[in-house]
Amino acid sequence: MLIPILVFDVALVAWSLHLMEKAFQDKEFSLMLAGTLVALAAAAMLVVYFLMGHCMSYLLQVSTNSLS
Repeated sequence: MLIPILVFDVALVAWSLHLMEKAFQDKEFSLMLAGTLVALAAAAMLVVYFLMGHCMSYLLQVSTNSLS
């Protein structure tokens, strides 16, 4: 399950770099802002994925311990 999320995350980062490069060439502030927001979304998606992974493993451990 981690591989598709990492591939999507790398695609988001590549897209944000493309937007920022285009913004630098055209001196366009809105494209730079869009590239920054896409990069932040990629970082936030990874943070949420890892936080949920730890949360779910903890909940599974607690439910397993309560059943035995």
